[in-house]
Amino acid sequence: MKTFKLRNRAGAAQPARATLSPGVWRHVFDAFAKPASLQDAQFRPPLAERADYRAAGVTEARVLGQALQNMAAKFHTTFELSPDAIMLLDQHGFFDCNPAALRMFGCRTRDDFIRKHPAQLSPPKQPGGEDSMSLANQRIAVAYQNGSHQFEWLHRRRDGTEFPSEVLLTALELDGKPVLQATVRDISQRKQNEQALARAVRALRTLSACNEALVRADNEAQLLNSICRLIVETGGYSMAWVGFPEPDTAKTVRPVAQYGHDDGFLATANISWADCERGRGPSGMAIRTGAVQGNQNFLTDPALLPWRQAALARGYRSTIALPLKSAAATLGVLTLYAPEPDAFNDAELALLQKLAEDLAFGIQTLRARVEHLRHAEILRLSLEDSIKAIADTVEMRDPYTAGHQRRVGQLAVVIARELSRPEDTNHGIELAASIHDLGKIAVPAEILAKPSKLTTIEFMLLQNHVQAGFDILKDIKFPWPIASMVLQHHERLDGSGYPRGLRGEQILLESRILAVADVVEAMASDRPYRAALGIEAALQDMARGRGVAYDATVVDACIRLFSEKQFAFLA
Repeated sequence: MKTFKLRNRAGAAQPARATLSPGVWRHVFDAFAKPASLQDAQFRPPLAERADYRAAGVTEARVLGQALQNMAAKFHTTFELSPDAIMLLDQHGFFDCNPAALRMFGCRTRDDFIRKHPAQLSPPKQPGGEDSMSLANQRIAVAYQNGSHQFEWLHRRRDGTEFPSEVLLTALELDGKPVLQATVRDISQRKQNEQALARAVRALRTLSACNEALVRADNEAQLLNSICRLIVETGGYSMAWVGFPEPDTAKTVRPVAQYGHDDGFLATANISWADCERGRGPSGMAIRTGAVQGNQNFLTDPALLPWRQAALARGYRSTIALPLKSAAATLGVLTLYAPEPDAFNDAELALLQKLAEDLAFGIQTLRARVEHLRHAEILRLSLEDSIKAIADTVEMRDPYTAGHQRRVGQLAVVIARELSRPEDTNHGIELAASIHDLGKIAVPAEILAKPSKLTTIEFMLLQNHVQAGFDILKDIKFPWPIASMVLQHHERLDGSGYPRGLRGEQILLESRILAVADVVEAMASDRPYRAALGIEAALQDMARGRGVAYDATVVDACIRLFSEKQFAFLA
């Protein structure tokens, strides 16, 4: 034990004690007694020759002693009181350490460190799988070669607990021998903060990607599968699945979407939302209670016992179940599995809860949309059936033209498909064709069934059926311009048609298709005033009127259907 006399401001002597080995003190003396640089040695006069010291009668030895005492006090503060562990190491192992090292590694005295190799303060393997002994020797060699070396390391305390650290090895010389000073800082809290931040960023990135999927989703199945996939691919979780509660006796939780490493886990999980053993796991509890259920370790949580072996075999270490809630009930559960224990901290949990809320909203929105579309489809079909029933009533007034509208619809749809029109548009054309003569309800029956040529007045009354049909349909909200199709189906490209004498592009393409289909079917069928003229005559008439009265592309498509594709009217 070295003892030096220090003097305070009043000149009273006070002891300064530092429990360092003689070699360390020699190093301190050498470091501070020698010139700091060649320049100092050349241009700074010896202390004994400086005027201020000579005047005071101070000898060089006394000045050096005082400087050494001051440096010793500073070194004492740095070494003894540092919160970081400081250990001195030579070829035989550690030979000194400060009190912080004792506290950090859980040792009682410095003797617990003496002659120990650095690897003996570590687990056998480092996180990357490298052998601690060989890796430590490599680090020591680098420090001796480069003068210093800084790196991260996994240490182990005497009680077996492990902690991450940051190590700085500095090469020194004591008593003419090379040694290393190892400064070790426990970075457990920093690592925890980094992990917490990384998890929060992971959850935020997952939330962002899932919200994009919510916006793009067209149906519920697509949404649920996309969310599970993004949770695994973007969030880095092992597996994610969505389950819905069944109202059966066993209260089964039915998986409806899943992504990630499953390997048959869900097929044998038999998860329930009843108050029973398999209903007390996180997924069942989340559905039954409507609250988030976090289980941070499959090894220790008794609630996870029914699934522990299967989960550990698949690398699951922790899990969290997030209820998908609507205002009225719990719709289902979103369950995530992570490959590490204690994987879900508060910040990550808050973001995952937001994800679950958004997913529940998305499910409700899609279901509401489906329900709305279902009701709209029911109403649309009901409306179409009503209109067709009226059209059938009109045809019953004229037995010679019975089935005419239905057959026009057959031909009009295949012409539209030949022209590559969208199927939704084709449905509108078919509906318009099926009721294109609806206005004949306003035409006297004797005119419709007259077996001879109509008079001018009678023909004018018959022509009025397109306007009458338009007036009936114009206020009905169809997704297609049905009323306008009906109004224009007797218009012609050259303006020779009726009721308005429209020309060219003024006429809807749908109406131009109806016009061709209407004329072909009419010429191919019997009428009260003549026998059927046949398909050949109808197609010849179409060819003559091509580009004049009838749209050329529509005529060409119609001719191809009969001549090349063997189209025939159904009975």
